[in-house]
Amino acid sequence: MKVLYFCAQTVGRHICGLTGKGMLCLQVVSRNRMRRSALVGALFCRVLILSAQQAVVDSVQLEPCSFRVHQLILPAALVTVGALGVDNGWACFVKDGVRDGFQELRGDCRFRTDDYLQYLPVAAHVGMGLVGVKARHPFRERVAVTATAYAAMGLLVNVTKYAVREKRPDTEARNSFPSGHTATAFMGAELVRKEYGNVYGMGAYAFATGIAFLRLYNDRHWLNDIIAGAGVGILSAHIGYWLLPLEQRWLGWGNSSTAIVVAPACNPVDRNLGFVLTACF
Repeated sequence: MKVLYFCAQTVGRHICGLTGKGMLCLQVVSRNRMRRSALVGALFCRVLILSAQQAVVDSVQLEPCSFRVHQLILPAALVTVGALGVDNGWACFVKDGVRDGFQELRGDCRFRTDDYLQYLPVAAHVGMGLVGVKARHPFRERVAVTATAYAAMGLLVNVTKYAVREKRPDTEARNSFPSGHTATAFMGAELVRKEYGNVYGMGAYAFATGIAFLRLYNDRHWLNDIIAGAGVGILSAHIGYWLLPLEQRWLGWGNSSTAIVVAPACNPVDRNLGFVLTACF
């Protein structure tokens, strides 16, 4: 790990050279060099550097992201069950019964918030690590996983929609199977589970189930559509993590991490202000 330590003030410059383990100390000082404030700032940043180093060590100790056959069981089962409901007499009877029950529950009241809330689990996967929740991967890798999973999900959902051409329950459009909203929500839920653990994953899955409920409540999908959509979403999340090692090699990321910290430095005796910039890379 290379660490750049920079202490700036109003006028004058002084280069201290290499200190410690890979630390380059550059000081911009005034006439009275602000020794005390610079020392306090340096100690403060050193603590932050050690915390960043520990975060890097923790990020290395990850479960393998490579393909595992057992990861296909749940999404394959969900997609199969959903597909059986597209053109099956008994399944159609069940779908119609579920729709009638939701129509009685809904009446004339609809909630269109699912058009926006479907993205919340995906946003949580990327953003929870920025607010103090311990993540398995750094921010840039979470973004890469999310982008890859979303691309895979979009491809699987749209190709299947136009290949199957199931009619929607509320319109004449033939793009009902599978549910894209449900796939997006469950993809985000599985990403949260894999990145932050089962506790957060349970909450994300409960939220994704609520999105699936709203798709039925708003009469936008059949029951088999949301079942298959959940399977596609979970599979897409796995694809995002399966391809992460390849993306790390292609982009030259390896196991490195970057952290930048800016700390103020003040000497009230000499009436000088400055700052300390610490970069770990």
